[in-house]
Amino acid sequence: MATFSLTLLWGSFLFFFLYFTRNCIAQPNVAGNCTAATFNSVLPSNAVIERIDSVADGGAYGEGAKDLGYPNNVTGLPELCAIIINVTSSATSNYRFGIFLPVTDNWNGRILTVGNGGFLGGINWRDMGPGPHYGFATLSTDTGHVSGNGDLTWGYSRPETVTDWGWRAVHGSVVIGKILVEAFYQQAIDYSYYSGCSTGGRQGLKEIQLNPYAFDGALIGAPAWDPAALMPWITRLASYNLPVTDPGAFTTIAQFQLVASTVRAQCDADDGLQDNIISSPEICEPDLSVIQCGITGVDASNCITSEQIETVKDVWTDYYTSEGDFVYPGLEHSSEAQWDIWQLYGNPAKFDQDWERYFLYNDPSWGINQFNDTVYYDARRLNPGNATADDFDISGYRDRGGKIILYHGTSDGYIPTRSSIDFYNSTQEAVRGDIDEFFKLFLIPGMQHCWLSPAGVNAPWMIGGGGQQNALGTFTTGYSVPNNINRQHDAMLALMGWVEDDTPVESIIASAFNISSGTLQISRQRPLCPYPQKATYDATGDSNAASSWYCA
Repeated sequence: MATFSLTLLWGSFLFFFLYFTRNCIAQPNVAGNCTAATFNSVLPSNAVIERIDSVADGGAYGEGAKDLGYPNNVTGLPELCAIIINVTSSATSNYRFGIFLPVTDNWNGRILTVGNGGFLGGINWRDMGPGPHYGFATLSTDTGHVSGNGDLTWGYSRPETVTDWGWRAVHGSVVIGKILVEAFYQQAIDYSYYSGCSTGGRQGLKEIQLNPYAFDGALIGAPAWDPAALMPWITRLASYNLPVTDPGAFTTIAQFQLVASTVRAQCDADDGLQDNIISSPEICEPDLSVIQCGITGVDASNCITSEQIETVKDVWTDYYTSEGDFVYPGLEHSSEAQWDIWQLYGNPAKFDQDWERYFLYNDPSWGINQFNDTVYYDARRLNPGNATADDFDISGYRDRGGKIILYHGTSDGYIPTRSSIDFYNSTQEAVRGDIDEFFKLFLIPGMQHCWLSPAGVNAPWMIGGGGQQNALGTFTTGYSVPNNINRQHDAMLALMGWVEDDTPVESIIASAFNISSGTLQISRQRPLCPYPQKATYDATGDSNAASSWYCA
């Protein structure tokens, strides 16, 4: 921690120096200021410049295949300066981060930190890409390692590296990143923002809990905020599907799709409108006997067994230990189309047990057949990397004016929607009072994990959240929400208005698009409402138009 004490001292000194010189020094341009000399004098002793490049308008940037986590370079960038910094975090670990610095005339006076996904190791250039188009100086870290999808072996016997992933890489990158941004523009940053989904959501919440001054506003999606419960829960889900020869095991994606379509057919109208979107999953009570093999009238070529039906019910059910302790909520009705991520991945060499192997027990021989409730209690006690974001009393963040918009899809098959509701409720209890003045939760009916909706659903989901521009494929043609770059449709712009103008976010209009047409024509729009309110159809207007809905 000594290196970070030094970093913080440097940050304090440089903030005041740059603040007082803000209006006294001519503002630089990218071509003249994108050099190591601009930054060397302000870097703390544990940080070095690894690479610095000027990027022309319309250019691309990234590290290609070297960046295993995010190998696709981001394209269509505005003119900017790109930097990669390498920071020594302990005697046995280091992390890297990248910054995009727009040309001075295009900088909006703000910095945006972008989160990561899962356990991926690499600078998230892809999701940094939209930031400079808004005008942000934009930052992301590699979390202290390089790894591809599903690879957790990098955590084996490397507790300092796991700590970098857990919190330290984001924390240090934000501190040092602000120093570099202010050195480049020779003026103080006006506002600091954050955007991330899944692990990225957890990173943002964790940093707010560690340092209430890190961000003025945070846009948090489907946060994996409690890995000490999430990861044992994932292993438990996978165990339902083992051995693969068990009558209760699912063996094809088509079986999950059958369950999903059956649930949708039975529960779609529960919310009062037949529109292929289950907007009230909490009141859905599906009867799966209509697809049970061996029942009279059920298609024997398109059915699941009674044992598989019990597996489905187990996945929907909250996880409690045999001692009665709550661990994690079950998945929602309407999330079934994504269940293959944990269920079909359940084999002895995959993701569902590697966290226990390489993070929790440091034992490569540990197998899923050893799973029991003790894993959860060990995870809660050891908390690898101190990664859990469960310090719910963020009244310090509230008191200094910080704002949070948290969103979560109700058809998320990776992280249960109710985990975000649990976080919201726990925060409300911890800060002792109404939290709507600084923290709003928006549930997105029909949205899966972070973006998109199941095939055939076409639920409005696009609000400019972390990674959504890339999921929509819009980055080469624009940024934000196509054709709707405003506070009503773009959650980041809404957050900025809340932070800077004290304009409350009463709703956000989500959009769906005819993606297959290639035109990105809007097909549906619907308001999202602050929890516990819901969007209610007025029963008279076009149900695909946002104007036909209200929050109640």
